[in-house]
Amino acid sequence: MRRSILGLATFFVTLAAGQLAAQLPDEIDLLPPESLQGWTRIPIPAIDGLKPKQQWRIDPAQRTLICSGDGGHEWLRSDRDFGDFILTVEWRFTPRGADEKRYNSGVGVRLSKWGEIWYQAQTGLTGGYLFGQNFTPEGLLKGFNLQKEMKENRVKPAGEWNRYEIRAESDRLTLSVNGAVVSELTNVGLRRGYIGFEAEGYEIAFRNIRLKPLAQKTIY
Repeated sequence: MRRSILGLATFFVTLAAGQLAAQLPDEIDLLPPESLQGWTRIPIPAIDGLKPKQQWRIDPAQRTLICSGDGGHEWLRSDRDFGDFILTVEWRFTPRGADEKRYNSGVGVRLSKWGEIWYQAQTGLTGGYLFGQNFTPEGLLKGFNLQKEMKENRVKPAGEWNRYEIRAESDRLTLSVNGAVVSELTNVGLRRGYIGFEAEGYEIAFRNIRLKPLAQKTIY
């Protein structure tokens, strides 16, 4: 009898897992519409005021999200939240000249609704790495910056497209830049959150923004 019950339980767990996998879409196109409906501008830091100028637009012909970088420090944040996923996005800065080295922006994942907690894949000529404000297992907010732990700088010069892949699974974030893993974070406290793109003073374009949901693990 015990074996029968265990076998039945295993069957239902396997069936539920299979049904969940069948329900998950293969990939979600996250490019905002021209109206930017489904996305919200939020200030950085969260307690700062939002500047009135709209600095985000869509180029429908190129299927590209463009930030002019002249409307203040902020996130363009998805109104939909996600748990475990693989996010891919291509980005490039508009060049300002050979002497400009301070290009700055980022791709946020698992952001809290108003950005108090944030995990960012930095975009800039100094390389791609993870940093942000983590909600620790002890219930504390703690800043982190993994620039020094970055395995290598694989970012291309301004004007060239880069490809980021960010894998968020359970308590781990992994950032790949142009095909190779360069930065990893463990003990991620926030297991669900929003996607965001950062405006920070430089014109940047994003394209091929795609998210593949992953089945979240359930403990029985």
